[in-house]
Amino acid sequence: MIRAATIAIALIYGQANAQDLDSMMRANELATVIGSEAYCGLTLDSAGIEAWIKANVAPNDLSFASTLQTMTMGQEFQQQEMSASAKIAHCAAVRQTAGAMGLIE
Repeated sequence: MIRAATIAIALIYGQANAQDLDSMMRANELATVIGSEAYCGLTLDSAGIEAWIKANVAPNDLSFASTLQTMTMGQEFQQQEMSASAKIAHCAAVRQTAGAMGLIE
C-alpha cells in the first residue's frame, strides 16, 4: 500500500515538474524576444503576443507571468555586457524567432 502510494506521488510529482519545466521554457522563449525588443530595435505586435500566450500557455498556469517578468529582466541585464558581434548575432536570432512566433508587426 505504501509502495503504491509512493509510486503515485512520484508520478504526479514528475508530471507536475514536467509541466513546470515546460512553462519555464515557454516563459524563457517569450522573455528572450520581449526583453530584446528595444535592444534590437524591434516593434512587437501586442495581438501577436496575446495570441502566442493563448496558444502556448495553459490557462491555469499561475506562475507563467511572474516567470516571464523575471526572465525578461534577466535578458535585459545580460544585454548590458554583450559585445557588438554578440549583439548582431543575438538580434539576428531574436528577429528570426520573433517572426516565426508571429510577434513582429
